[in-house]
Amino acid sequence: MKALIALEDGTVFEGRSFTGPGETQGELVFNTSMTGYQEILTDPSYNGQIVTLTYPLIGNYGVNPEDVESYQPHAKGLIVGECSRMPSNWRCTQSLPDYLRDANILGIDQVDCRAITLHIRSKGAMKCVVSTQELNPANLVRRAKESPGLVGRDLVTEVSTKQRYIFPGSEKGARKIAVLDCGIKTNQLRILSDLGCQLHVFPNSLKADDILGLKPDGFFLSNGPGDPEGVPHVVAELRKIVTSGLPTFGICFGHQLLGLALGGKTYKLKFGHRGGNQPVIELATGRVDITSQNHGFAVDLNSLPADVETTHINLNDKTSEGQRHTKLPVFSVQYHPEAAPGPNDAFHLFERFVKLVDQKP
Repeated sequence: MKALIALEDGTVFEGRSFTGPGETQGELVFNTSMTGYQEILTDPSYNGQIVTLTYPLIGNYGVNPEDVESYQPHAKGLIVGECSRMPSNWRCTQSLPDYLRDANILGIDQVDCRAITLHIRSKGAMKCVVSTQELNPANLVRRAKESPGLVGRDLVTEVSTKQRYIFPGSEKGARKIAVLDCGIKTNQLRILSDLGCQLHVFPNSLKADDILGLKPDGFFLSNGPGDPEGVPHVVAELRKIVTSGLPTFGICFGHQLLGLALGGKTYKLKFGHRGGNQPVIELATGRVDITSQNHGFAVDLNSLPADVETTHINLNDKTSEGQRHTKLPVFSVQYHPEAAPGPNDAFHLFERFVKLVDQKP
């Protein structure tokens, strides 16, 4: 079934739907990971985005109930070069086309994904409409231009938990950790639970008094979608929490929120970092980790106050990848040490957080 991919700058690509008729809109981005499409689709950070995967064959090992990072796919659409209709893997319970069809997510293949990627790298991530129903290019381009972008939008409320809960399996943990769910990936919770943490997960509507009233041993901020400046109410509450002296660790969107709460600024990257091969250097030691990343915004290094130190930078474009407060037990990274998908080079950061919690007076 013919499909058109229309970008706000007037560029139109043609492909074929492998999930049937449909239409979707969002910001068109690319991810360079060779595997892990199920984890990517179910990462809540992709809310509001249509994902193009650069690896040429996707879906060959199908999907399974174990490799999900949340309760459902959150990407608004998937674009691949070729999607396998006949998966083969001992854990496979469903094909990728059937999985997307059940989730009402449009999937497109028979597209030159490298051409899409080169265009985004050159022009930047941009608003997009994908449709099998409307095949008039001019109309689709106009609708792409008129669609909402990511800047200033609150996409977190759509994916954050609605109610506070304790992560199943962590009830006997020796360390009580308050967790801010901005669109958390399950593997972050699994790792902290395995490290002996009792995890109390809060929605993004949290109040500082609720967190501090729990009397936790530490505070963890998750990943999430979109623009951190779109949730000023969260930033205001975070400022109260981190200045209380509570040991705090933030990842990805949590890193950006901490940057704002500590007095810095954020900005939108041209095309973002999405993939499993981003090199990051720790400035104090010279250690380089190959990291999993998924973000379209970054902390402005030059905006940070004197008591916030940049600890990590991206070796590709020299953007912020880590920070710490020099007087408070607070640190964060822009990348994903939990991987899922991607390398596990940075797993030690979870252990660093637990050690920081254990040092709390």
